[in-house]
Amino acid sequence: MLTAARSRTLVLAADLSGDRLLGPRLGIVNPPLWEIGHLAWFQERWCLRRRGDGTLADSLFSGADAIYDSSTVPHTTRWDLPLPPLDATLRYLKVVLERVCERLSENMSRPAHDPDLGYFAQLAALHEEMHCEAFTYTRQTLGYPAPPPGNAPPGDAGVGPLAGDAEVPGGEFLLGAQPGEGFVFDNEKWAYAVTVQPFRMARAAVTNTEFAAFVEDAGYARRELWSTEGWAWRTSAAVERPVYWVGKPGSWLERRFDEVITLRADSPVMHVNWYEADAYCRWAGRRLPNEAEWEFAAAAARDGEGGKRLYPWGDGFPDSNRANLFDTADSTISVAALPAGDSAWGCRQMIGNVWEWTADAFRPYPGFVADPYKEYSEPWFGEHKVLRGGCYATRACLIRNTWRNFYTPDRRDIFAGFRTCAR
Repeated sequence: MLTAARSRTLVLAADLSGDRLLGPRLGIVNPPLWEIGHLAWFQERWCLRRRGDGTLADSLFSGADAIYDSSTVPHTTRWDLPLPPLDATLRYLKVVLERVCERLSENMSRPAHDPDLGYFAQLAALHEEMHCEAFTYTRQTLGYPAPPPGNAPPGDAGVGPLAGDAEVPGGEFLLGAQPGEGFVFDNEKWAYAVTVQPFRMARAAVTNTEFAAFVEDAGYARRELWSTEGWAWRTSAAVERPVYWVGKPGSWLERRFDEVITLRADSPVMHVNWYEADAYCRWAGRRLPNEAEWEFAAAAARDGEGGKRLYPWGDGFPDSNRANLFDTADSTISVAALPAGDSAWGCRQMIGNVWEWTADAFRPYPGFVADPYKEYSEPWFGEHKVLRGGCYATRACLIRNTWRNFYTPDRRDIFAGFRTCAR
């Protein structure tokens, strides 16, 4: 996991030089040079520097805490820090990973030496994968070239539309992760009983064609379709269409990284924020699913088919026949593709392609206790909205039905879309 994540980081950083190392000062991105060093610092902090008395050993890089600790270094100052040059930053990455791998190897023969090292190594690997996904967002935001292509897109040519709703019966359900499921983050802990009322959920995410109808029906200009907060955002930002759409009705284009391409009609709409998703739902006479409904539709099995599923299709690890995740395709694909990944209720692509906004604010589950990396969840409760399911830039080892992503409702840079429920 560590070496796979690092390989991806190096690919994403390979063409960074000159002005691209810092980029413009924006609230939704980090300076790439800072972010690369932060990955080394985080891995070192949790895998090499922990002491039994709760203190930290010195970093391999003098002054690293004052530069790379995201919990204490304000975002707005990261462009002004005395960051080392790229070659020194990459050496820091390399040395840290080598020492962590050495320690893991030693720990296999003497597990009592550091019984928690396996946990923190997974934390560091998954943290790096999340930053790699964020790096991909950054390249889109700043108009940099797309990351080098991975595998060819799965066969989705000729698939028909996937219209209509899945009938989901609801019932008693354990929302969240349960002990014994492997590494999970603190905001997934622990599963608790909820009652889900019967509901109807769209079998597929909202497509570009469907969202274009909202745009072309003056959806962005109609106050009655927007919440108070959403209308304030829309008017202050002077928004009239999804952020990367260009062209005109009937011939929409979109900017993907550094290219402008034809908007694919049957792909899910992407780069829309929670306010836009909510306004579309009002226009369509629909609503966003809440978290419990989303997870029930993804994870609940039919009677007699076993218990809660780890993935929509069951417990088998994601592959390119079931989910469009990192290294499957290099972009979104048709919402009707990959029927092998359907949930028990017939909902498609609940894992992969685009993240899906839910109706709910990001809040702790009952009995929440922060994990050692306390800054991961707790500071963000309340003002963020929950997204589920991953996107085409999400590594498969990161995602599962219980995984909760969270962003503020104004964010349009993330690879997010949504699906709807009947009112």
